[in-house]
Amino acid sequence: MTTQQGLISHLIELRSRILKMLVSVLLIFVVLTPFAQDIYHILAQPLLNALPEGASMIATDVASPFLAPFKLTLVVAFFIAIPYILYHIWGFIAPALYRNEKKLIAPLLFSSSLLFYAGMAFAYFVLFPVAFAFLTSFAPEGVVVSTDISSYLSFVLTIFFAFGIAFEIPIAIILLCWTGVTTPQQLRQKRPYVIVGAFVVGMLLTPPDVISQVLLAIPMWILFEVGVIIGSIYAKPAPVIN
Repeated sequence: MTTQQGLISHLIELRSRILKMLVSVLLIFVVLTPFAQDIYHILAQPLLNALPEGASMIATDVASPFLAPFKLTLVVAFFIAIPYILYHIWGFIAPALYRNEKKLIAPLLFSSSLLFYAGMAFAYFVLFPVAFAFLTSFAPEGVVVSTDISSYLSFVLTIFFAFGIAFEIPIAIILLCWTGVTTPQQLRQKRPYVIVGAFVVGMLLTPPDVISQVLLAIPMWILFEVGVIIGSIYAKPAPVIN
């Protein structure tokens, strides 16, 4: 097989896998569509629990009551399909990897999806109740807190992605140590900067209150420590100098 034929076959395989990933998301979306309103209600529950008695969410756009739940359902379909998507990514890159690389990459793909889900779960069950209760308690007298459903959806999805990505810190550290970009010893030396950086990231990605910032910064710090511990197992040995 010539180089050109090999490239074409790889492109055909890539197209096939991408189509399968898109179809999987679409099929899950179709199955979840009848439950779109219920899914949005579940997402809105942390805010609804924090709103004052008699207050509710509002829709400032005519199409928002219809579009917002369906946008959320499409995102949920993508989240559910992540393991299947990672499976096809693994199936595409695995033939090009050595045996020792396969032993590392396969568990990392699996654990990265779990960590992403864990980040979103942490945001929903821990951050949202605390943050929304804090923010709604500061409404001036005479002001009724009524959040637009589209604005709430955008805010929540941003937080989900931020926490999902932030919880991937151990994966990033393991890869950096494995490829020799850095070492666990160097990372431990930079621990004070990492802690400060975690609080800065928490300040940028969370609502403007100290509690929310701490709730993101502390898990990021813990995940950094976990990544350093596991990364020391996979780190490349230091070269021997004669």
